[in-house]
Amino acid sequence: MYVYDDFDEKFVRERAAQFRDQVERRLSGQLEEAQFRPLRLMNGVYLQLHAYMLRVAVPYGTLSSRQLRQLSMIASKYDKGYGHFTTRQNIQFNWPQLKDIPDILDDLADVGMHAIQTSGNCIRNVTSDQWSGVAADEVADPRPYAELMRQWSSLHPEFSYLPRKFKIAITGAVSDRAAIAFHDIGLQLLKNSDGEIGFRVLVGGGLGRTPMVAKQIRDFISFDDLLPYLVAILRAYNIEGRRDNKYKARIKILVHEKGIDDFRARVDDIFEGLDKEKLRAPKGEIERISKFFELPAYETLEENSPELAEARAANASFNAFVNRNVATHKKPGYSIVNISLKPIGGIPGDATSSQMDVVADLADQYSFGEIRVSHEQNLVLAHVKQSDLFTLWQRLREAELETANIGAITDMITCPGLDYCTLATARSIPIAQKISEKFADQSRQDLIGDLKIKISGCINACGHHHAGHIGILGLDKKGEEYYQITLGGSGDENAAVGDILGPGFSADEVAGAVDVLVDRYIELRESKSESFLDVVKRVGLEPFKEALYADH
Repeated sequence: MYVYDDFDEKFVRERAAQFRDQVERRLSGQLEEAQFRPLRLMNGVYLQLHAYMLRVAVPYGTLSSRQLRQLSMIASKYDKGYGHFTTRQNIQFNWPQLKDIPDILDDLADVGMHAIQTSGNCIRNVTSDQWSGVAADEVADPRPYAELMRQWSSLHPEFSYLPRKFKIAITGAVSDRAAIAFHDIGLQLLKNSDGEIGFRVLVGGGLGRTPMVAKQIRDFISFDDLLPYLVAILRAYNIEGRRDNKYKARIKILVHEKGIDDFRARVDDIFEGLDKEKLRAPKGEIERISKFFELPAYETLEENSPELAEARAANASFNAFVNRNVATHKKPGYSIVNISLKPIGGIPGDATSSQMDVVADLADQYSFGEIRVSHEQNLVLAHVKQSDLFTLWQRLREAELETANIGAITDMITCPGLDYCTLATARSIPIAQKISEKFADQSRQDLIGDLKIKISGCINACGHHHAGHIGILGLDKKGEEYYQITLGGSGDENAAVGDILGPGFSADEVAGAVDVLVDRYIELRESKSESFLDVVKRVGLEPFKEALYADH
């Protein structure tokens, strides 16, 4: 993984020192909250419902074991003993004291971490596929290019105050595990007929109160022209994006109102007028960065080790874990292990300090000291020998991290909702917990198969509800929490926004409503291999509406 150089170290240390001075002035009363707000947001500090919240950047979702241990220490020393992993592959601390945040930033800097680009109208933390570098369906590892974009964007003066926040995601695989179509810019690594690395470029995606699937603006841009082309897109947005109405300020609105063809023409006009040679990455820079992401020293192993087969046959719980949480690795004899942070009845995305320490230890022992954070709020050990899987699972079980539900109905994306957020109109965590408990039985989860539920506590859609196979949106209805249900959303390579089924449900009714929808799906599918989305596409919404509202 990438190691910060002298410039990065100096940059992060200076920013921490600057913020320490700003906090001291705020606490002494020299700065009012209105004056302090833009300063704290530039350092990832939010004022939530009950306390300040600090959001820490995990660039493209890659952590070292040393960094994870430091996050664990911060959670224990300055917070309530846990951290919350987010859909931007970041981690949030929900209860720090403002006076302690400068010390936290210094502690983060000790391990090459910071909270820059986690808030404000800037280019946010660039996200990527959590299986980058090891996925069997990957064209190339996207993380070196994500790191290049991090370096390019961190201090770019033209793009530090955009009309609105700006999110970029990149994938190197055929299967989109980074939800690139719901980003302001989505990039897919490709090789052209000459074997040259380049990028398919999408623009104008996003969720929130106006969900939109990104449109293709370029089918292939060469690596040499990547940064100049990004400059052209961002410059067009910075010039023409609205600043008079924050609800219409995202680039998706600009693309929608101009139309993709006119927006493309505007970007191309700017692109052609650029001095591209000055804007390109320095010669040899991507090769330099790529060395930090070279694959570790794998052993030469055979696929499907006898130890693994024997353990699976002898232990049904372990076999369920392998079926659900273990994915195919590009190197024979190795596996990708996905660690669920969605225990039955738990808070999705939360990990305690002790659990973080356990994962860090396991990463050192079994995965070359590396951890990934997924945008679905789980953790990943990307380099595990198949012969070590059973021992690893036993260790995870001791730490209550063995839940076998990756991709299943209980593996829900959930925003913090009204338990924490000032913008929320309803709670989302208790809804997720009730649904999780409703579908706790492993055999029922296996019968259902893959099914993605995503829950947001307000229209801002931090829980990605628009992209859920079943999406749940919490709303305030005359002082009571009600929940609107959508069907048919998807965040993968077949990205789609879900359709609203009808009137909302009270908090006590939501889990039962989901149960009805699932039963209807099982009745309607023609085989166990027909997915929930395939059934929705085949039969439409009406059969689900009929079942859902029959007695409502």
